Amino acid sequence: VPDEGSVVVLGETLTKMSTGKVTDFRRRNIGFIFQQFNLIPTLTIAENVGVPLLIQGVSSGKALVRSREILEKVGLGARWKERPNELSGGQQQRVAIARALVHEPPLVICDEPTAALDAQNGEIVLDLFRQVARAANRAVIIVTHDNRIFSYADRIARMDDGEIVEVTEQSHQQPPHFIHEHAH
Repeated sequence: VPDEGSVVVLGETLTKMSTGKVTDFRRRNIGFIFQQFNLIPTLTIAENVGVPLLIQGVSSGKALVRSREILEKVGLGARWKERPNELSGGQQQRVAIARALVHEPPLVICDEPTAALDAQNGEIVLDLFRQVARAANRAVIIVTHDNRIFSYADRIARMDDGEIVEVTEQSHQQPPHFIHEHAH
């Protein structure tokens, strides 16, 4: 809740909505990727990924199929039956990313999504974010200190003490080469 002003997201004024309507709006329209993963340890990774679909009323069978598809995209399709504690930190981060993308939200908000990823897995994830961001009526917002991400961004907003101090627009003629950026 802001101290003043209003918050408009996807054309909806959230500050004028009831708490229940804001919750419903978030459930339908936003995918969150948390730095700490927030995976449920008693569920398989496919079940973790399917949670947003179940919340939206999708059947468990359809949710499992969709979860396995998105896990393939993040390189974890073969491990869908495993639990989070059987995975490395980078693999858990990719599960969290798959969970945020599974219901194809118009807006994806990420908090340090590459912090636990090596260069190769970082490239896979950033390529996936780029695909999401380039789809019609979709956007990805990444909060990060990871300079590697900047070559993927269409717009970079630099903040200092909670205020935007600079906005830079970038155009990409070809996809960036994430792995080779620090090779020299």
